[in-house]
Amino acid sequence: DERRRAAIESAPGNRFARPNLPSASRRRIPRASTRVTNLAFIAERLRIDFSRETMGRGGEAQASGSPPEWDVIVVGAGVAGASLAYALGNEGRKVLLLERDLSEPVRIVGELLQPGGYLKLKELGLEHCVDGIDAQKVHGYAMYKDGGEALVGYPLEGRGDDVAGRSFHNGRFVMRLREAALGCEKVTVRQATVKKLLNVNGGEWVDGEGEAIGGVAATENETEKKEYFAPLTVVCDGYFSSFRKKLTPAAAPVSPSTFVGIIIDGDPNELLPRPGHGHVVLGDPSPVLFYPISSKEVRCLVDIPAHVKMPSVASGAMAEYVLTKIVPQVPEKLRDPLVRAVEGGAFKSMMNKTMPAQPSRTPGAVLLGDAFNMRHPLTGGGMTVAFSDVVTMKSMLSPLPSFADADAVGERVDAFYAHRTRPALTINTLANALYKVFCSSTDSSMEEMRRACFEYLRLGGSMSAGPIALLGGLETNPLTLVTHFFSVALFGVGRLMVPLPTPARIWKGVNLLKGAVKIIVPIVSGEGLIRMFVPSKYREKARII
Repeated sequence: DERRRAAIESAPGNRFARPNLPSASRRRIPRASTRVTNLAFIAERLRIDFSRETMGRGGEAQASGSPPEWDVIVVGAGVAGASLAYALGNEGRKVLLLERDLSEPVRIVGELLQPGGYLKLKELGLEHCVDGIDAQKVHGYAMYKDGGEALVGYPLEGRGDDVAGRSFHNGRFVMRLREAALGCEKVTVRQATVKKLLNVNGGEWVDGEGEAIGGVAATENETEKKEYFAPLTVVCDGYFSSFRKKLTPAAAPVSPSTFVGIIIDGDPNELLPRPGHGHVVLGDPSPVLFYPISSKEVRCLVDIPAHVKMPSVASGAMAEYVLTKIVPQVPEKLRDPLVRAVEGGAFKSMMNKTMPAQPSRTPGAVLLGDAFNMRHPLTGGGMTVAFSDVVTMKSMLSPLPSFADADAVGERVDAFYAHRTRPALTINTLANALYKVFCSSTDSSMEEMRRACFEYLRLGGSMSAGPIALLGGLETNPLTLVTHFFSVALFGVGRLMVPLPTPARIWKGVNLLKGAVKIIVPIVSGEGLIRMFVPSKYREKARII
């Protein structure tokens, strides 16, 4: 290692060189406040071998037909990519992790990890990644509608004192995951932009030609072109995936809304009505979220549905929209802090997307993370699905001594598709259905459904414990989800029958049930009825993906 470090630091043109940097200094974990300097921090850890003779097929010296240097190439070092690289590297696989930009990402989503996601993080041995980033524990939700409050806590009894939700700056968390990957002896991380998928013969891979994917073509340092080969390539290039359409042509992301985020400065324990909880305001036209992201900041996310014209930030219309439309609807304790944040802060927006998974057999490659599957971020379930998928993929691939046997790898990838569905599809369906229920509607029966959901959660006991366990990723049975969904609908019908079941009330109850069916059935159908309700062991045996 010392010889390699010396070679790196003395290499001509090495922009990552740090002269006379002691070992202890190189391994020091950065403070949570460190932001731009994180690129240099990561770069100095990179095990980059500048000798072309040892760079494998990523360099120029490997003879044609020699085996690839890597067992697996992971494209994208976000939440899914970095954790997968760590998981496979710890099993002794030689992993090449490629990321377009290793600096700290700045995002307004991916800031809440549900307790079910934290448990998956522990399974991967990555629970330390929520330490040192000023992450805040989240124990449940406070929901508000028309001046009323519903307080629901995660059912965490017997799971350990450390098990809870976590909220944080997404970028800080991603940097900790990357740091963990960099700490694996078998993982090599490089900053490179992947331009093409390559077939096993080195040409550009084209869908439909019957060839397996054998690697990637990438650009390093903006101009230096490289080719890397491995028997398995996992594409985790996220929300804006460049390769989604190539690997799953049927994938069709839909944007139901946009999140507009702003940070409220101050101690969350003083700012929030219910410290240690996420806050959901069932407002008009759609929900507003508040949650801590550090010991000194609270994130506010204002959801703007697709049918509402997006106010301009530059013209001041966005500030006016929040001040006049949103502020009067939030709990009184949050109004003044939100006004100050709007007047002095900067808005950041991100279009929300939903996309059911569309598994496709592509020899030599697989999609993972947001490149593969997205759900509305209202419930904060995205990272839970990502970590669950990584745990499942690791488990499915573990029995293979190597990835050289394409047929064996294909079977294990099919098994991954079969076994990922229970947690992923339940979380996806809940997120997309809840968003539809929580949005205001001109249809009085759908507005009654929203009110029924709020009042159902206020009942407490199993009425709140079941739904919040689903929301927190602690319960993943889709039948439990469907049961609670229609229990809410029937509860709403029952409310309409009081004090007397008049014809108008009965008709509204019928419309409420019809509306509930119209919400849940398309979502479940999109995710896949067979995938959702047929046990994974039968689908694996039948090779149904």
